Amino acid sequence: MIVIEKSTVSVNTVTLKGEMSYNGETLLNCKIEYPEFVSTFYRIPLKAINMLYKVKAMTFQKHCETTLFNTAVEQYKKDLENNFPVRVFDAVMTFRVTYLASGVLSLYFDKYEYAGGAHGSTERDAQTYNLYRYSPVKLNQIITCRTDYRSYILDEVRKQIEPEKDLYFENYNNLIAETFNPNNFYLTQEGVVIFYQQYDIAPYSSGIRKFLIPYSNCVKSPSAFH
Repeated sequence: MIVIEKSTVSVNTVTLKGEMSYNGETLLNCKIEYPEFVSTFYRIPLKAINMLYKVKAMTFQKHCETTLFNTAVEQYKKDLENNFPVRVFDAVMTFRVTYLASGVLSLYFDKYEYAGGAHGSTERDAQTYNLYRYSPVKLNQIITCRTDYRSYILDEVRKQIEPEKDLYFENYNNLIAETFNPNNFYLTQEGVVIFYQQYDIAPYSSGIRKFLIPYSNCVKSPSAFH
């Protein structure tokens, strides 16, 4: 158990594991971790959030047991026909709470799947909540010094990319605008982190790209949300 805000909110990790076999061969390993929040102050919003993430975990587990496992079985049959070694598929869902204080909760989930090929793929999604108001926090509530918060963010991203352009696709300047998703952010103690999915703006080897924009007159701190 990780206690992030003393005597207010704690978070437990619930873990689901599964190993799926066919014809005596293990073809898929699945591991899912999701949070369960406990609080005497925010019982109603956290009850709903806990249910949301439990359903999220169950949905991913169902995906593993059906779609992904069926794909693994088909791949196994093809590999046998071609005398290839058996490839074991993997599916992992993990989470990280990045901010939990002052009635504000921010976290992200990473879903990783390996289904043969050279490497697997990871997809990230994030949510931020104002627990006092029981409402999601949106990016335009955090970036406040410009009417066009999107242009402010893109300017900051460009500045951070400039010193290490080799990590990105040559046309990153266009891609950061084309693939920008206002839901792809989370909060930390230092500021708001904007992220891009694998392949959005950089090769696989560069991973999920993250850009920290510190709290300032333009970037509202969570303590000012109330």
